[in-house]
Amino acid sequence: MSKTWGILMLSVLSAPSLAETELTHNFCGTSMQTRAWQPLAGLELGTVDISADDVELLGTQSAEFTGNVDINTVNMSLSAQSALIDKQRGLLNATGPITYRDYVSKVQSAGLNADLNNSAFSLLGAQYSLTQQQGKGGAEKLTIDKSGLMLMNASFTACPGNTPVWAIEADEINLSREEGWGETYNAVLRILDTPVLYLPYFTFPLDERRKSGLLTPSFSSSDRYGLETITPYYWNIAPNYDATITPRYMSRKGLQLQTEFRYLTPEHQGLVAVEYLNKDDSEPELDERFLFHWQQKSYIGEDWRASIDITNVSDDNYLTDLNSTYASKTDTQLYRTGSLTHMGEMWRTDIKIQNFEVLGDHLESYTALPQVNFTQTTPWKIDYFDFTVSGELSHFTNSSAVIDQATRVHIEPKARFDYKEYAWSFLSEVSLLQTNYKQDGDLQGTQYSDNVSRTLPKVRLYSQLNFERDTSIFIDDGIQTLEPQIQYLYTPNKDQSDIGLYDTTKLQDDFFGLFRDARFSSVDRIAAANQFTLGATTRLFDNKNEEVFNFSAGQIFYLSDSAKPTEQGLNSDSNYNALFAAQTMLHWHRRWYLSGGIQYDTDGKQIIQSNLTLDYKGDDNQLVQLNHRYANDVSGNTIEQAGLFTSIPISDEWQFIASYHRDLDNNRSIEVFSGLQYESCCWAFQITGHRQIETDLNQSIGQPQATFDSSIRLNFVLKGLGSKSRYDAQKLLQQGIFGYRRPYFLND
Repeated sequence: MSKTWGILMLSVLSAPSLAETELTHNFCGTSMQTRAWQPLAGLELGTVDISADDVELLGTQSAEFTGNVDINTVNMSLSAQSALIDKQRGLLNATGPITYRDYVSKVQSAGLNADLNNSAFSLLGAQYSLTQQQGKGGAEKLTIDKSGLMLMNASFTACPGNTPVWAIEADEINLSREEGWGETYNAVLRILDTPVLYLPYFTFPLDERRKSGLLTPSFSSSDRYGLETITPYYWNIAPNYDATITPRYMSRKGLQLQTEFRYLTPEHQGLVAVEYLNKDDSEPELDERFLFHWQQKSYIGEDWRASIDITNVSDDNYLTDLNSTYASKTDTQLYRTGSLTHMGEMWRTDIKIQNFEVLGDHLESYTALPQVNFTQTTPWKIDYFDFTVSGELSHFTNSSAVIDQATRVHIEPKARFDYKEYAWSFLSEVSLLQTNYKQDGDLQGTQYSDNVSRTLPKVRLYSQLNFERDTSIFIDDGIQTLEPQIQYLYTPNKDQSDIGLYDTTKLQDDFFGLFRDARFSSVDRIAAANQFTLGATTRLFDNKNEEVFNFSAGQIFYLSDSAKPTEQGLNSDSNYNALFAAQTMLHWHRRWYLSGGIQYDTDGKQIIQSNLTLDYKGDDNQLVQLNHRYANDVSGNTIEQAGLFTSIPISDEWQFIASYHRDLDNNRSIEVFSGLQYESCCWAFQITGHRQIETDLNQSIGQPQATFDSSIRLNFVLKGLGSKSRYDAQKLLQQGIFGYRRPYFLND
């Protein structure tokens, strides 16, 4: 029997007509079966489909349905034992047991009253679960309308199972699907069914949308800070503006306020951060301490780019004493840079203002006000020859230096012949380096000159061959390559001691550095060269074309003593006459990686630098790394260190993390770090212990006596209450001085 009533479609059927699709959500390794609700196929907007074992018409406007009642609209479905519908007023009354479903929730209750015209439903004695995110609970009364769910005398938890680790019980809980947030009134937080916190008012997220509120706090204790608590507050100012305000209490230092403001516009993105400690209570007692950081990137039209990166601190030891996310505590200088770049069809122009705040017992650096660089990006071409011009105009100031002001103009025309084939390539370059200086200051009695004009030619010849063959060495169906390289470099020797050092440092002397055409950054020193560099690289590829091994080695051979390295005023960490460099990588198994490198002075018969790293990366964040590094001269000290990183999953939820570094030269530990973390579907915690040398930029690296700082830190997260677990084994291992790093050639 069936009858159509305006917007109601009534039918008596023996089988339910509920369309459901079963989905599996996997949270933290726990499989949870939920059902994503879908409306009845073919149902039109504004109609109600009802099926039941029996129906009794009560006049022309009402009907009573009994036995296996199923009610469907385009927005919900309902199963009940009986239901009474008033068509004229659009009212529905149903008795249970009742199962109600819509796009975001599933509710089981004893009784239901509904206003079908306004899609409003009230259920009594309800047990509910959310279907688009984790969340469930119970309520004496549950009201559902277009805005969301309102629960009276209710509970909420994001934990699966019948015995949740945590739950909120409240007089009222509102779950807004429009705003994506829940709010509670007169709530009690229970952990393992024990009340631990009363919350008069509290909000928490239901999806990824942002809202102002407290973030997860952290607690720690250390020798340096004493008891430390960090309680961040997130302020969602607008869709493209937000801020984080973080009070940081340290019992041995005082209360520090950390703030960060982020912004995003169609042309600009950046952040401004301020950290402020009114008074440092530690010994010796210090007045106000602060950090300011501003970082911005701007995209102005199609051709213009701008950036700002400024960090300023109140004192040299701010970073080592208080730490900061905006600079490393091992930094010896902080950048203050602003740049404006124009990218044209032929030329790129960079206008930069740059300054460094030097920390510790070091000479102040020069400020560039401004530095204008221009580079020809599209060369003039004649057959295989390219012709380009580049240069710069820079003005430097430093009130504490002998030369307090200097202006530098540099022009560098270059002619290139570059020919490339699959098996070989040849490059020849001829450059003319013309630099003029105007130097001001009290130069009488010094080696510096007021005006300097320096003109130097430079010739570079470079060639590479590529050989390839099939091989079965170590691997089946593999390919081996051999890539020999040769370079000749010539620049005449010229005394440049009458020129100050403004922005010039010595470049790294690794294998790739052997084939550079410059020994120093910038142009205050142009190294003499009359040398050949010979080198070669061999690689092994497996049958999947993945590189499993490489080895590179090379050496510089000087053709005249005058071309051997001289520093001319630079405080170099390495003085040598002949440099041999090599590096290697071995990936013999998909989980194992070996990398290493060495720089060797063949004349002095000594190692300049070396490094060796062995990595193992298994499943489920399993990680082991052994490393060793050596440098024979770092600010007059020999550095030799060995380290260990490890991350061991104990079970699906438990993870152990540890690192250890030892100073082999002074025979002492430098840093010890260990941590234990637990993470389940609804909560997580992390406890770490840390012991490391207290860094002080005014002390020597190799000082025999060292002060150690020991600390313990606790982080705790209740998932579904405004925080997500940020725990990751590799991120945790990056927190110390010697943060975990995988070799540069490895891909995660």
